[in-house]
Amino acid sequence: MEPWVNLRTQIPANVFLKGAKNLKEINQQTLTGERALFQGHDLHITNSTFVDGESPLKHAKNVAIDHTIFKWKYPLWYTNHASLDHTTWQPDAHAGIWYTQDLTMKHSVVRATKTFRHAQDIHLDDVTFANAGETLWWCQDITLDNVTATGDYFGMNSENVVAHNLTINGNYAFDGSKNVEVHNSTFITHDAFWNCDNVTIYDSTIIGEYLAWNTKNITFVNCWLESDQGLCYVDHLTLRNCSLINTDLSFEYCSDIDATINTAIDSVKNPINGKITAPAIGQVIFDDPAIDPTQTIISTTQEASA
Repeated sequence: MEPWVNLRTQIPANVFLKGAKNLKEINQQTLTGERALFQGHDLHITNSTFVDGESPLKHAKNVAIDHTIFKWKYPLWYTNHASLDHTTWQPDAHAGIWYTQDLTMKHSVVRATKTFRHAQDIHLDDVTFANAGETLWWCQDITLDNVTATGDYFGMNSENVVAHNLTINGNYAFDGSKNVEVHNSTFITHDAFWNCDNVTIYDSTIIGEYLAWNTKNITFVNCWLESDQGLCYVDHLTLRNCSLINTDLSFEYCSDIDATINTAIDSVKNPINGKITAPAIGQVIFDDPAIDPTQTIISTTQEASA
């Protein structure tokens, strides 16, 4: 018997992991030392604590983990096919999940930074990131349901993201990301969605300065946006039935604009081309001689009804 296995109870594979023939159970254990379960496979770890020792589950495969606490760093590097439920990640468990494939985490609290890097096929449901600095970087194929994250640079350079009920409190969210779809979410973050490509946001609230600069192909549908100098330097910008609150100098150097706004806009400056409709616009500024004002159709519904 492996020295780190307490029980060899056979557990039906479909309870935890698809494709696992059987799982060896590690129950109510305190695991210490570097690489405590190195290359462990087909494991069910429950009611346990990983204390000191780096990389306890490095290169693991087919692991189901529940009601377990991680207290030290790098626990799940290069780990494939992992299911986590009711886990707690203490602050020293930073840089916890790197270079993994096929990982599901539910009903968990992560207090550590840098939790995901270069990971693929990630599914998070009811997860709280209390200190989400530099989390979810360079990751692919991600679903986020009922996730709350507090910290800067969440989701940087990630691709193929679908989020429902995501709450982010921290700056620079999803910088440089591609193929992002967001529903019913709240972002309190300035410089969100910078340098992105192909983003669609539905029924969401975003509060923060300088929204979506230097981004290509971004669409907002039924969104409430508060952003000082937001929505500038965007190529292919679409807003459908959106509110723009406290948004001045908007649309600067934006091209292919298709914006239907249901609140007054404080000011619009130097859009390149497209069409903008709003109830009222406080000021329209064209002060760059390189910009042809006739290329942008700007209309207000108050003028239309007068």
